[in-house]
Amino acid sequence: MELWQQMVRDSIHTVDQLVDKFSIDRSVAEKLIEFFQVRINPYYLSLIKYPGDPIWMQCVPDIKELQDLDADEDPLYEDAMSPVPNITHRYPDRALFLVTSQCGLYCRFCTRKRKVGNSEKISMRGLESAFKYLEAHTEIRDVILSGGDPLMLTDVMLEKILKRLRSIPHIEIIRLGTKMPCVLPQRITPKLCDMLKKYHPVYVNTHFNHPWEITPESTKACEMLANNGVPVGNQMVLMKNINDDPAVVKELMQKLLKIRVRPYYIYMADETKGANHFRTSIQKGIEVIEHLRGWTSGLAVPHFVIDAPGGGGKIPILPNYVMEFDEEKIVLRNYKKNVYLYKNVEEEKELSTEIMKFDSAKRKHLSKSTKGNGKAATRRVSTPLRISVPDLEEIGI
Repeated sequence: MELWQQMVRDSIHTVDQLVDKFSIDRSVAEKLIEFFQVRINPYYLSLIKYPGDPIWMQCVPDIKELQDLDADEDPLYEDAMSPVPNITHRYPDRALFLVTSQCGLYCRFCTRKRKVGNSEKISMRGLESAFKYLEAHTEIRDVILSGGDPLMLTDVMLEKILKRLRSIPHIEIIRLGTKMPCVLPQRITPKLCDMLKKYHPVYVNTHFNHPWEITPESTKACEMLANNGVPVGNQMVLMKNINDDPAVVKELMQKLLKIRVRPYYIYMADETKGANHFRTSIQKGIEVIEHLRGWTSGLAVPHFVIDAPGGGGKIPILPNYVMEFDEEKIVLRNYKKNVYLYKNVEEEKELSTEIMKFDSAKRKHLSKSTKGNGKAATRRVSTPLRISVPDLEEIGI
């Protein structure tokens, strides 16, 4: 058994452990685990500094979860966009492929808690129909393995999936949606990396939410992936009292770059059953992104998005930098709120299109009138045309 597997076995996951470790009332603990199971592995548990801190809030269940049971279980309509088990096909050229129900840590804000932790909801039995769907849909060039967490699979099982995907000619990109580099970095081993690099291009989307999660262990894991040619991007969820502070987010983004993780997305928290107490205002999200752009390297500025309820996909949200815009100019303000004017130019696309149409028609006319004149005719037609003023008047310009 590998170290990471032993740490999963040693995780806090029972009612008795919740009562003993976190002083949660037993009746409440029983209801919380019935609603959504608990798994807090020893590594992530060690990051907690005090009760209620940003690490605690992400992994320790709270009675607030039971006060939000009327919210939607599937706000992103993943199930409605699932043509076969284990596949969600929302975007034209890419698909989400759920390969396991298990996670190294169960985040309390999880948007897929209706399925995660339940092997009946995300079953290995659905893999074959998923592969056949991906094989049949040649428009899919990018597949994201998720779950659960695909790195909860053994190296052997994961390689079987990667090998099968690589046998499908139109699949160009494979991504692993995994939180392991953050919550259980011991899972990233030399053996795993040696296996992954056989199936490049392979990318990792991981999930750091707070600077405290960047440790020597998680740094080693991310750098090991990067050293083996696996680019790592981060997807942060904006959450109340965890990271809804521009200074905290800026620190996180800068530290991610130092360990070679590219900030990719900041998400507004989803409107998910049992998790709405994590949500912040949209204004808070705009404030956070506004305190990144211009104030730190562009490399450290992710896309700020709302994953639209109802299956609309990721929609980018930006602060308003345009103060005025017309045919003559655009008036902009920068990150310091200084104002600048940029002159517009007249759109000439329509004119250029008409000239090209006229040019083509005139060439055809010349070709017909010189037919049979041999090389001289060819030279004449291949000479660039000069369009005179009468010519322009002829096409109504």
